[in-house]
Amino acid sequence: MKIQILNRRAFLASTAAATTVGLAAPLVAQTRELVIISNRGSAGQREALEAIAGEFGASAGVKVSVNNMDHEAHKTAIRNYLVASPPDINFWFSGERMRGFVERGLFADITDLVEANGWADVVPAMSAVTVDGRQYGLPTSGILWGMWYRQDTFDEHGLNVPQTYDDFFTLVERSKAAGLIPVTIGTKAMWPAAGWFDHMNLRINGLDHHKALMEGRVAYTDDSLKKVMDSWAELIGAGLFSENATSYAWEQAAVPLVQKKAAMMDLGPFLNRAFPKEEVPQMRFAAFPVIDPSIGRYEDFSSDSIHIPAGAKNPEAARDFLTYFYSAENLARYCEPEGNVPARTDIDASANHVVAQAQKGLIGVEGTAQYYDRDTNPDVAQAGLKGFQEFMARPERAERILQDIERARARVYGAL
Repeated sequence: MKIQILNRRAFLASTAAATTVGLAAPLVAQTRELVIISNRGSAGQREALEAIAGEFGASAGVKVSVNNMDHEAHKTAIRNYLVASPPDINFWFSGERMRGFVERGLFADITDLVEANGWADVVPAMSAVTVDGRQYGLPTSGILWGMWYRQDTFDEHGLNVPQTYDDFFTLVERSKAAGLIPVTIGTKAMWPAAGWFDHMNLRINGLDHHKALMEGRVAYTDDSLKKVMDSWAELIGAGLFSENATSYAWEQAAVPLVQKKAAMMDLGPFLNRAFPKEEVPQMRFAAFPVIDPSIGRYEDFSSDSIHIPAGAKNPEAARDFLTYFYSAENLARYCEPEGNVPARTDIDASANHVVAQAQKGLIGVEGTAQYYDRDTNPDVAQAGLKGFQEFMARPERAERILQDIERARARVYGAL
């Protein structure tokens, strides 16, 4: 038995024909049905989902159909199938990309399941699937962004992990004395600069403010952002970052870190792709430093998620599957092939050094955002990405840059 991998045209045809992939007990025991749509690009993860779905079907007497769509085609198809022919379970993204479907009434409220299973106690990212205090999905795994460094580099030069904003300036002093770039960064693709904006705003203004900004309810010209830009400008002026960062993609910017010529880099666990396999054990994760001690610990954790569409034909079977799938054991099996950080902090990730390092950083987090360009309207995101890239090269233009982003926000969300 194999999971089907469908492009958009094939998916629509298969839906019309009610094509299924058998994942169940003998037909005589099948009293219920369950249709799942996945968008998994990893063959290992598709196989894990197939196994979990098959086991559920056999034990619950449910005929399970799993359709795996091409990742990019799924982004278009979901807008059609949630309305015209919704499955019982589908995979998608948390945050702003989920919110639009929630506001249209296309995802089911599963708050009672979250409460009954105590999932919020072990899932710091539950805020990413919460709208107006209600949960409409479950985060599965994601990318936790933070400060990566090499333990051997820090040992060799006697460097300390920055814990506070002031520690950044100590890092600058000691790194430069050792001939190192304090924090290497490449903003050629723009999004790494936006990650710094996320971190600075979460540390200075907190999660509620950040979400309001991402949802268009706070103007970019609001006074609350002045400290963010001023503090960020101080770090730029102090020489914390790579010179000529706009010339480098993240892969190029990672080279000095790998070669022990830079102290740190703010990125996700996929940074391990830049390291020789034998040097990956030197990688260490540190949370972005505290700036305002009165602000809770909030992080960027851009997570995928699983949902029950509001129009599911078999909602009870879907709820049973969700409970089965989201157990610590099964979620671990599902997440492991992809190499991202499981949303549940009670999953043993020790077999993967990099994931285990990042997972430690997820423990104790009070709430999560996604990532700038996944958390706000695409047109606003584009203006922000461009603006923050420019800011890191010319911080004196902060006021004009924020005005430009605000114009994009006002066009999309309206005047405040």
